[in-house]
Amino acid sequence: MRIIPAIDIINGKCVRLSQGNYAQIKTYNENPLEVAKAFEDKGFEYLHLVDLDGAKSSHIVNYKVLYKIANQTKLKIDFGGGIKENNDIQIAFDNGANQVTGGSISIKHPEIFIEWLNLYGADKIILGADCLNRKIATNGWQQKSNIDVIDLIKNYEGKNIQYVISTDISKDGMMQGPAIELYQEIMAKTQVNLIASGGISSLNDIKILKEIGCEGIIIGKAIYEGKININEFINVRIK
Repeated sequence: MRIIPAIDIINGKCVRLSQGNYAQIKTYNENPLEVAKAFEDKGFEYLHLVDLDGAKSSHIVNYKVLYKIANQTKLKIDFGGGIKENNDIQIAFDNGANQVTGGSISIKHPEIFIEWLNLYGADKIILGADCLNRKIATNGWQQKSNIDVIDLIKNYEGKNIQYVISTDISKDGMMQGPAIELYQEIMAKTQVNLIASGGISSLNDIKILKEIGCEGIIIGKAIYEGKININEFINVRIK
């Protein structure tokens, strides 16, 4: 199981939100590259980088941050936020992304998302299946849909998706534990490589998610707030 630290970007700065609420922004560092280098120095190999400005808008915004991190570290970056048309995904890969996460595009323009799967390969495209009360949310979680998260994942599993990042929005940034039951259901009903995100705040959370078979987990606020000590759980991860 991979443990993947997260960096969320607004106005070029490293921030975190609570439950996706843009009115509750906390800035942790004005230099995301500095944060990424610190993760690399601790032995991490992967990074989850989210362009929150892009997620709310109609295009990628913080691609320069992606470029700096990709060119000044060896981290393997999955990048999301604002990937809504062909030009956006090209910008992301051109600026150093190893994988790209598509959330809104998979709902609003599934034909384009499927085209990306076929063009770039299922190892390069991640399905972003973020939900509130099981219903998929898009556009930086600002818009809700009536699509059930399991239904979305199963639909794209039929289109050969391999990787899925799923965040229970109600858990995100709250540091009160992840959506274990939801992830157990996803693992029971699909065969995807599931990357769990949201609410992870202890070594026990990590161990449980490993036991139920998650391929990876994304941790953000718990690191920044010191809820989880990197030195304590660094040996838990399996490359």
